[in-house]
Amino acid sequence: MISDKAIGRLSLYRRLLRESAGNGEEYIFSHELAALAGCTPAQVRRDVMAIGYSGSPAKGYDVQGLISGIGAVLDPRKPVSVILMGVGNLGRAILSYFGGRTQQYTVLAAFDTDPEKANRVIHGCRCYPLEQLIDLVKAQEIREAIIAVPASEAQATANLLCEAGIRGIVNFAPLRLWVPKGVYVENVDMAMTLERVVYFSREGARAKVTG
Repeated sequence: MISDKAIGRLSLYRRLLRESAGNGEEYIFSHELAALAGCTPAQVRRDVMAIGYSGSPAKGYDVQGLISGIGAVLDPRKPVSVILMGVGNLGRAILSYFGGRTQQYTVLAAFDTDPEKANRVIHGCRCYPLEQLIDLVKAQEIREAIIAVPASEAQATANLLCEAGIRGIVNFAPLRLWVPKGVYVENVDMAMTLERVVYFSREGARAKVTG
């Protein structure tokens, strides 16, 4: 199994490769991709080997071929529907971001405790009361969710999601969640990210490109 850090790097490589393809580049060497990604050429080669792809010593990696190779590993076999928990300012921004941006991932439904938001369509997504969560998740066979609720509500929300059968959670709440074994949580802490940016910019450290 590929590690979570390697998955993150592969996602970054693909984004950078798409930019290179847009600039008309057909081939790229590992040291060139490494310079763009902020890692070492050896790391790039290890990551690419892990997905079963190889390049040419003379030309490097075929840009479109490597994009397809990464996609074969990262992309779901069919479009994935997720649910959003919390339709406050952050939740609305998430809905706006995903609206029409990708065909692979769709926010199928949103849930909020505010009764004024129930049964409304917000940024193209229908918002439901929490009472309908379990039935909708099971009926639509949804396995992934995004949490965008205040920290005080995050753990209870995670508990409800796990009870409904959710197995993957993107957590925007500034709180580490406790979930059963078999449930994967990706924490997105914007405050911690900003702290790192401020520290390295203040220290004058070499900028890092992260995915």
